Amino acid sequence: MINEFQTIVHPTEGFYKEKGSKFLSFAYHVKTEDDIKAHLEALRKQYYDARHHCYAYIIGLKEQAYRANDDGEPNHSAGDPILGQIRSKELTNCMVVVVRYFGGTKLGVGGLISAYKIAAEDALNKVEVVKIYSQTRFSISFGYEQTSEVEGALAEFDVDYEDKVYTADCQFVGLLRDEDVPVLAEKVSLLKGVDFQVLQGSI
Repeated sequence: MINEFQTIVHPTEGFYKEKGSKFLSFAYHVKTEDDIKAHLEALRKQYYDARHHCYAYIIGLKEQAYRANDDGEPNHSAGDPILGQIRSKELTNCMVVVVRYFGGTKLGVGGLISAYKIAAEDALNKVEVVKIYSQTRFSISFGYEQTSEVEGALAEFDVDYEDKVYTADCQFVGLLRDEDVPVLAEKVSLLKGVDFQVLQGSI
């Protein structure tokens, strides 16, 4: 299904050592740029004496954003192999950071690519993977006297509500799996005076 994706549940850690250099890897579930910055800042504070904090991430569902950062290592020798491991696991909303302590012996570009790949893989091999689904944002507007009818129609669906307004003119705003939208729209169309709209900002 095109709207089905995979992500990780809990943070995990991995480790790899090569010619004295230590590579500590950390996998996180992330959804926003703020999540990413928070994990990076925490790791940089905890491992302040490490030479490199290289990372990669993929976030988003239908529209995905990704980045790979070498943090001072030779171009494409760290971030890209980390990103490659996230992609090989077919994950999104996932970030992997690899912290390197230099061991005094240069590994060369090939050695670095291999080390960062193995370290990232070690953390990702320990993750618990769950399925997530892209969702469509919608609103339903109705009169207060129709509340029970509308709530009855919605009860059959797994809705993530963002807002519920109970006044003379009520409105619910929520997120619903893409494939459920036409089904709900059809049900709501049978209720007189109830307005169903698909909103921008689906995820």
